[in-house]
Amino acid sequence: MKTRFALAVAASLIAFPAAAQVTVTDPWVRSTVPAQKATGAFMKVKSEGDAKLVSAASPVAKVVEVHEMSMKDNVMQMRAIESLALPAGKTVELKPGGYHVMLMDLVKPIDKGAAVPITLTFVGKDGKKFTQEVKAEARAPGDDGSKHKGHKH
Repeated sequence: MKTRFALAVAASLIAFPAAAQVTVTDPWVRSTVPAQKATGAFMKVKSEGDAKLVSAASPVAKVVEVHEMSMKDNVMQMRAIESLALPAGKTVELKPGGYHVMLMDLVKPIDKGAAVPITLTFVGKDGKKFTQEVKAEARAPGDDGSKHKGHKH
């Protein structure tokens, strides 16, 4: 019995590094105003090996999708995508006007400064799924988090 338990613990430790192969930095969402039903989440994602972001979920929204924005016939279009490729060793930025996580049918408004939980689901090159939890800071519209060092108005 002790051997079986030890093997189970060892197996869980071996499986754990798969989740560590993706690093998410600077996650944030746009805060909302009352009655607003959707917002975007943005972040930088870097994978040690080839992987894909395949879905996302959050308790703050009934529908969460990975989206891309693109220009078609001089019109900006947004659409859900099945997956977002994460090439090994390269940072993929989810940002306004590009790839992002769309939070739709919001349960309640998202106030500036709130920590919004988001669960990201990835698929590694080996086909195995793994998830990563992030807390995204809610920022006011127009605040992308960049600093204007030394710049005064």
